[in-house]
Amino acid sequence: MEKEIIIQIQDLEKTFRTKSGDVHALRDINLEIRKGDIFGIIGMSGAGKSTLVRCINLLEKPTAGKVIFDGIDISGLEDAELRKMRRSMGMIFQQFNLLMQKTAEENICFPLEIAGVDKRKAKARAKELLELVGLSDRAKSYPSQLSGGQKQRVAIARALAPNPKVILCDEATSALDPVTTNSILSLLKDINRKLGVTVVIITHEMDVIEKICNRVAIIDSSHIAESGSVEEIFFKPQTEAARRLVYPEGDQLTQFGPVAEQACWRIVFDGNSSFEPVIAGMVLECKAPVNILFADTKNIDGKAFGQIVVQLPEDVDIAERMLKYLRSKNLTVEEVRGYAG
Repeated sequence: MEKEIIIQIQDLEKTFRTKSGDVHALRDINLEIRKGDIFGIIGMSGAGKSTLVRCINLLEKPTAGKVIFDGIDISGLEDAELRKMRRSMGMIFQQFNLLMQKTAEENICFPLEIAGVDKRKAKARAKELLELVGLSDRAKSYPSQLSGGQKQRVAIARALAPNPKVILCDEATSALDPVTTNSILSLLKDINRKLGVTVVIITHEMDVIEKICNRVAIIDSSHIAESGSVEEIFFKPQTEAARRLVYPEGDQLTQFGPVAEQACWRIVFDGNSSFEPVIAGMVLECKAPVNILFADTKNIDGKAFGQIVVQLPEDVDIAERMLKYLRSKNLTVEEVRGYAG
């Protein structure tokens, strides 16, 4: 059953006026985000992803186009209506943005107090959320007394305080070490599962997308280059922008010199197959070696996937037999000539 659309972006553009001329941060953006998704928006620095997330909740007003949230075009809302709408869109930032003179509990209560919620009810909500994010014992701690991961947990609790339908995460793990990043991603996934909150994650790291997202859009040079399920993008990237993200180690092939300039083949494995038996079986059956240039494994939405890049023998007949063998195993096999860039 198809999920209901909660965010729909139509023909969105954002242009910044500067003394040296117009800067087109976003062009012709069209996206649909479904209720309950963990949706990733990934791109290199300067691609426009942070501007896009700020346009979703209208912290940045789009130059053109529409943002439809839960069936309502919010692009033309008056200020009072816009503030009310934003309570349904929590936001988490890279640098936490906590109020340094307030305790963890007070930071969580703050958006509720602004919304006119009774102090006693706000404190009860803060207590509930501190327990959810694993910080029940740090209610009276100030941000200066918390680690980076703990600060981000407080920020997540604060974003959840008004019971939002969506949480927008703008590079929420970029300032954290890998272990803490994994714990924050696990927390967001747990919140998505338990509360049904839609999560939109802005990142420049493919690892983040693979670990938590079920759908992804790739933004490149201010426009959406490609979007779809994470599995689709991983298995069959259609654009150069997607290939750069799926093959992040591609430049390593240059260490092989001229060999990397010849045709290479990318083999994609799902959780039901493994590298060694398939490659070993192919070599034994075809009685010829192959040159393995690159291999890695990934965990995508809880499933194990992998990819390997090989150079097949120059003998055309042997190479064709090897490709036939691989395809007989129902593996995705694609040529990646020029893989080294």
